[in-house]
Amino acid sequence: MFNFFNSSVYGNSGLAYDYNFKKIDGGQIKLSDYKNKVIVIVNVASRCGYTPQYEDLQSLYNNYKDRNLIVIGVPTNNFKQEPGSNDQIKDFCETNFGITFPMTEKINVIGKNSHPFYKWAKKDYGIGAIPKWNFHKIIIDKNGKVVDTFASFTKPTSNKFIKLIEKLI
Repeated sequence: MFNFFNSSVYGNSGLAYDYNFKKIDGGQIKLSDYKNKVIVIVNVASRCGYTPQYEDLQSLYNNYKDRNLIVIGVPTNNFKQEPGSNDQIKDFCETNFGITFPMTEKINVIGKNSHPFYKWAKKDYGIGAIPKWNFHKIIIDKNGKVVDTFASFTKPTSNKFIKLIEKLI
């Protein structure tokens, strides 16, 4: 029997490309615009011990954006470390870290109210796709599937992380 409820929550084709986010400053981030690119999606927060990873994420983006890599920052207050408004978050990121990669509006990344992308990522990849803390990284391959995830403590400039990115691009 068909389950029409799942198709609306998880997308029709079972790919990351089925999902969109609202941009932090308006408009849409359509993952379908990044077909044939490697996508790094990271839930972020400005008052976290891992916040300095913004610098590493920007470095990763600068170094690989011309080689089919996109980084998307996803602010969340799920872990009580991002109390600011979208405008405050955007200003913080640009002022302190020179962030130029796309950022979504502040959303939920865990729980029953999590964004549909995160529900799909869990279904596609399993429990490893669920953020346990801020700066959890989900890697989407050029085919739109979750290929790996990295915990908060893994820096985006670590050898392990870069090795996977270079393999995928």
